[in-house]
Amino acid sequence: MKLVRFGAVGKEKPGVIDKQGNLRDLSAHIEDISASLLSDERLSELAKIDLETLPLVQADTRLGPCVNGVGKFICIGLNYADHAKEAGMQVPPEPAIFMKATSAICGPTDPILLPRGSVKTDWEVELAVIIGKKAKYVSLEDAMSHVAGYAASNDISERTFQLESPGHWTKGKSCDSFGPLGPWLVTKDEISDPQNLTMWLSVNGQKMQNGSTKTMVYGVAYLVHYISQFMSLMPGDVISTGTPPGVGLGMKPPIYLKEGDKVHLGIEGLGEHNQNVVSS
Repeated sequence: MKLVRFGAVGKEKPGVIDKQGNLRDLSAHIEDISASLLSDERLSELAKIDLETLPLVQADTRLGPCVNGVGKFICIGLNYADHAKEAGMQVPPEPAIFMKATSAICGPTDPILLPRGSVKTDWEVELAVIIGKKAKYVSLEDAMSHVAGYAASNDISERTFQLESPGHWTKGKSCDSFGPLGPWLVTKDEISDPQNLTMWLSVNGQKMQNGSTKTMVYGVAYLVHYISQFMSLMPGDVISTGTPPGVGLGMKPPIYLKEGDKVHLGIEGLGEHNQNVVSS
């Protein structure tokens, strides 16, 4: 299934994409796309609904972030060897974990807000993993049973805040609008191999990133297993798994987002984002 949340900011309703690509309203059956829905059992029940009986929603309706009530937004740094090289950094011997504030989460067509004082706001297309059931000290073999599905994300980053001032990466990753997520939460049964998905990002029509999840250093199963050794992963938590090369920081000379730019990205099977860059 391709689950969505549609409507005005803060008033989103649950929806689903049918086989013809139409958006349909699920609100007669569930309240929201959130933690309580993401178990295998609940998703199986939802899959039995005849989508053709659901009300159609206008195609141009705003889509919000594809999951509500995210408890933790966990990110993995330098998880593509070629991206680490362009950043002038080494691939870490274990996954590099940092957190993005959940207040950064927005929809896939909401504007990217340049924070005050920003001069180096950058882009990073990433595969996001949505947790479906609690994971604590899980084995590598059992890790995928804790995954509900996947979405496209953009780990937007202000590089001055992240790299050139004291403190942790988090403050350069957590500005409002720096966590667009969606357009769909695609359940794991629709993605046969999360380690073989093409992914790309363009700015003003120019292709900047063109990669594949097959070049990830630490794959989805390993990340779920690894992170669960240090913290409980709960339903609705999001893991953004790293980005391929082509970020603005790696350009020679570097290129960063400015007001009026248009960012377009996509991941195979997971849909696309279209966002305009504006000053906050």
